[in-house]
Amino acid sequence: MGLSDTQTWMILAAVVVLAAIAVGAWFYRRKRSNKLQDHYGTEYTRTMTELGSRTKAESDLRAREKRVERLELIPLAAPDAARFTRAWQDLQGRFVDNPKGVVVQAEQLVRELMEKRGYPMGDFERRAGDISVDHPEVVANYRAAQAIAVRDQRGSADTEELRKAVVHYRALFDELLEVKASKQEIAA
Repeated sequence: MGLSDTQTWMILAAVVVLAAIAVGAWFYRRKRSNKLQDHYGTEYTRTMTELGSRTKAESDLRAREKRVERLELIPLAAPDAARFTRAWQDLQGRFVDNPKGVVVQAEQLVRELMEKRGYPMGDFERRAGDISVDHPEVVANYRAAQAIAVRDQRGSADTEELRKAVVHYRALFDELLEVKASKQEIAA
């Protein structure tokens, strides 16, 4: 009977260990899910809705993070930031006379800024996904601006929508306009 009791205790111990591992794995996945959800916010929800499951969405978001880790994103030098800022101010000044043209120019300026910072210029969804990793709070603005620009190309966006597109592009523009500190600023 002693052998049978030992086997029972070993089986019971193995079951307890396996249960502890399963509970630990569940807590780990839950913590990882919460971290992604907290970081991405509405982009997490949008991705989950688009892909149809939490697992697929989280896999997509982690793939974005890995892809962006491989990029060499750089802050702008102060002269480049000043040039982009002036270009944006000029663009906004032309809105009243040419709202449709300004939306196109705003999109081009944002793309130029992204490229200067080191973002690849693939298709829109890839660009939005890359932006979402470091700037999840403004990627919704980028998507909204793009949707309005597409409607404008079809001739179905009114002036108020065009104004909103420029505002959305501006939110992303401001977020991407990171400036590299000069040696003098670092020394101070």
